[in-house]
Amino acid sequence: MADRPSKKRVKRVPPPPRHPDQGRVERIHDEREAPQPKPRRRREASFDLSEVEFGAVAPDTARKLAGRLAEAAEAFEAERFADAVKLLGSIERLAPSVAEVLELRGLANYRLGKWRPAIKDLEAFETLVGTVEQHPVLADCHRALGHHGSVEDLWLELGEASPAAELVEEGRIVYAGSLADQGRIRDGIRTLEKAPRAPKKPKLHHLRRWYALADLYERAGDLGRARRLFNEVATLDPTFGDAGQRARSLR
Repeated sequence: MADRPSKKRVKRVPPPPRHPDQGRVERIHDEREAPQPKPRRRREASFDLSEVEFGAVAPDTARKLAGRLAEAAEAFEAERFADAVKLLGSIERLAPSVAEVLELRGLANYRLGKWRPAIKDLEAFETLVGTVEQHPVLADCHRALGHHGSVEDLWLELGEASPAAELVEEGRIVYAGSLADQGRIRDGIRTLEKAPRAPKKPKLHHLRRWYALADLYERAGDLGRARRLFNEVATLDPTFGDAGQRARSLR
């Protein structure tokens, strides 16, 4: 599918997928109800709202909608996701099919654990723009709903598209978690183990993969490997979630 004309739009890093031991609808993204908190050390979004196109609306209306979109982005970054959804809905009523609105509302619904609305918006966004950059988030929504076939399809599409390494790693983590949700923990472990070797100075997405792998080692009963990998993550980044605590708990 051809991309629409190039222009600046919301620039962001995808929110981290849910913890690998999760996949049920009743558990929301930020894992506050999970036994172990997810590793998260920073806000995961930054927005460039310049030159957003609102279609055939009057200039005054476009300026108002731009201000409303900026408010929605600010609410998202402050983790006021319900406020962001409300603001974005008011924009869409006047200017439908704006890529930035669809993407941001999809992400806000994702953070609220509203999987189906998130899927609807993010699929519309990807179709409009011609991208796979939200495939990891879409896969995580499908995983939460138990749509494991859809998770696998999205993972395969990511592999074919070969996007940025960070996107591939996020997709890999979700796919491995989906396998584990189905009782295929060893398959999930192999999926993460087969990832490309990390550089000498690992980036955040490498640490996230190692954390997910350590979690699956623990679930498989391989406590020694789990402890060593949790400890490595905590050594490389002491601020990385509860990795250090989990390493100590396995001694």
